[in-house]
Amino acid sequence: MELYVVNTGLFKLDGGAMFGVVPKVLWSRTNPADENNLCTWAMRCLLAVDGDRVVLIDNGIGDKQDAKFFSHYYLHGDDSLEKSLRKLGVGFNQITDNFLTHLHFDHCGGGVGYGSHGQYVMTFPRATYWSNDAHWKWATIPNPREKASFLEENILPMQDLGQLKFVDMNSKSLFPGFDFITVDGHTDKQMLPKIKYKGKTIVFVADLLPSVGHIPLPYVMGYDTRPLITMEEKAKFLEEAAREEYVLFLEHDPVNECCTVKMTEKGVRLDQTFRLDEI
Repeated sequence: MELYVVNTGLFKLDGGAMFGVVPKVLWSRTNPADENNLCTWAMRCLLAVDGDRVVLIDNGIGDKQDAKFFSHYYLHGDDSLEKSLRKLGVGFNQITDNFLTHLHFDHCGGGVGYGSHGQYVMTFPRATYWSNDAHWKWATIPNPREKASFLEENILPMQDLGQLKFVDMNSKSLFPGFDFITVDGHTDKQMLPKIKYKGKTIVFVADLLPSVGHIPLPYVMGYDTRPLITMEEKAKFLEEAAREEYVLFLEHDPVNECCTVKMTEKGVRLDQTFRLDEI
């Protein structure tokens, strides 16, 4: 199996929302804010190529919404989903699987576009789009807290156009060497891919751990629906990651692609940061 970084662009979110109850004087050390208290975040996807199978994990924010919507998120940077895949020599029609960690707009918006007559079309016409039954129900009948993050135009066309499938939640494996774990603190049944690669275990940590600045346990997003559960899940996962020497692939960290963690007297802390191609 080969793994490649797919950068889909940068956006901004409120720093206080991204770090919950942690004071700005602390979180701004790792994630400095602009004059509007906004921090820059990546939308970094991962491409896994295994024989004839070409799997993209998440797909960024897309471009379907109107200017008012995007004005809230200050999209910037030179990267896009199409441009990054093109650099790898991969076309949209070569993607066989799009594995979606969860269905918030910044993770799945790039999977659906508009056709020549304004109709919804799937960005990856040959791909199976993977979610799970519990999260699909959570996203399509959203609670008021998350409703603004679950956009029908990003989600329903997958099913309407016949390209949606649900993973096997018993095996928790997409195919040999590509497993996943589920966590419930951020949103119900978020899926984190766990991939064997070059003798290491790579975990795509998605919104369980948005950046290296979120490693300390209290650093939990205000966006999380169950923050105390996030803390429990982080504690268990980070202890395992330190013990098993996992490589953590960071979807939202604006600087760091990957990191490792280690156990210290103060608990689990950052060990090393590096690019994926340095493995």
